[in-house]
Amino acid sequence: MNPKKYLLEALQNHRRVLTNLSRRDMIEMVIKNREALVSAGGALATWTPPESTGRSPKDTVIVKRPESEEHIDWTSPNNIPITEETFDMIFNEALEKLAGVEEVYETDRVIGADATYALPVKLVTNHALTSLFADNMFRPVPENIGRSVFSGKDFFLLSLPYHKLDAEKYRGRLRDLPDGRVSDLVVAMDMDRRVGVIVGSAYLGSVKKMMFTVMNYYLPLEGILPLHCSANEGIDGKTALLLGLSGTGKTTLSADPSRALLGDDEHGWSETGIANFENGCYAKMIDIDPEKEPDIYDAVMHPDDVYRHGAIVENAMIYPNGRFDFHDDRITPNSRASYPLTYLKNIKESSVAGHPSTILFLTADAYGVLPPVSRLNKDQAMLWFLMGYTSKLAGTETGVTEPQATFSRFFGQPFMPAKPAVYAAMLGEKMEKHKTRVYLINTGWSGGAYGTGKRIDITLTRKMVNAALNGELEGAEYITDERFHVDIPRTCKGVPAEMLVPENTWSDKQAYTDTADKLARQFSDHFDRAYGNQDISESIVCQCPGK
Repeated sequence: MNPKKYLLEALQNHRRVLTNLSRRDMIEMVIKNREALVSAGGALATWTPPESTGRSPKDTVIVKRPESEEHIDWTSPNNIPITEETFDMIFNEALEKLAGVEEVYETDRVIGADATYALPVKLVTNHALTSLFADNMFRPVPENIGRSVFSGKDFFLLSLPYHKLDAEKYRGRLRDLPDGRVSDLVVAMDMDRRVGVIVGSAYLGSVKKMMFTVMNYYLPLEGILPLHCSANEGIDGKTALLLGLSGTGKTTLSADPSRALLGDDEHGWSETGIANFENGCYAKMIDIDPEKEPDIYDAVMHPDDVYRHGAIVENAMIYPNGRFDFHDDRITPNSRASYPLTYLKNIKESSVAGHPSTILFLTADAYGVLPPVSRLNKDQAMLWFLMGYTSKLAGTETGVTEPQATFSRFFGQPFMPAKPAVYAAMLGEKMEKHKTRVYLINTGWSGGAYGTGKRIDITLTRKMVNAALNGELEGAEYITDERFHVDIPRTCKGVPAEMLVPENTWSDKQAYTDTADKLARQFSDHFDRAYGNQDISESIVCQCPGK
């Protein structure tokens, strides 16, 4: 079966296909179809079914076939294999459903600001809001797309967000639900035939994250390192990358008025430098504070004519007067907003820059035992890149009564399908070649674990970040933390020297030792589970805490 051929034929035969509508026309169709409401400021508000308030990782699958299976880490719980036959069944059913809809939206965009590796994407959907989301998040096709390594290798994505699969015929092929039924939604990728299909997931992030996963598969094969990170550039032209999981401060710290933002989530590092994948942002809105995150808040909430606005607010509470309540999480704590990068004040419009001078790994250590700033050499950086550590806090999830270590390889495990040694080795090679400095920044607790210590003040964190970015820490004197295998500066301008060494801030030294040993053991245990059978260099293994 040739899915692309059949999809193009389906478009030719359909009675009403709207191709590459203008942004204004997309918004008009969204409102006409009642796919969203107009908020007081002009942004569009939409709500999804309960099963679509976030990604569905257990229903996200990849075709496994002999000729390409060696490139994917099938030991990762996020790389769920299906057969080509199952994919074809899903795709054929989706085509049948597409034939029965009133209107089809065909939108051509690219992923990637660097034209030399921009990936052309054809999105086909029956939902105007999905096309508008792609217009927010994906980039216009550049005139020089012929330069791309992916020229002529377009990726086709068919999305039917509100249809459901005829689930029973996929028994034994797709996920069994706890009640004995088979899942009727799927997010499926065929990397070899360059086709994806989404059925039943109305979460707009499913479209974004599929294309991020696809890029993370293709780019290493072209010698380009994909990164789940934000990126900004100083007035000196030096670029910085910030990697961190949710709650570590990545968005807040990358929004620096003295540095131009390239993007907040997805970038590639090629032989020429850094480039953003996206055209927009997909920001979490729960409890957003207009004083602490004014740029993001204004990007979504600025008043404008609805046909010019186009920001999409997903699953946030709204009142009859059209005003949002971002503190109400009864629908979901994962309320989101999609908007173009141009809605932010301080951006670099090209979204490309030179090789990064500095990389910051962000962690919110609720155990309070990691230093607030530390330097990593190449092997240490590769280890912390593999681990992607942060903490869950007591009270954030049912049953979580004390801090819990959380590990997500490369700070984005669900979207990194290739074998881990590939990404880690590329980071090490590029660090070495471009003399990139790497620092670990702990935005979590000091003076004790969560409940005893205090969260490190954001003003102090910014001083440490600035010291890392402007080179002040290069000439500092360092001491080595033998337990966590990181180097701690003895001084950092504007930061009390005693807080740089975590043990100094604990009144109960034995409690510090016990807590630090506990976290180090969790590092070691997770490394053994995740990478015990992987081809990881011994020089990296020995940098793991607890080893």
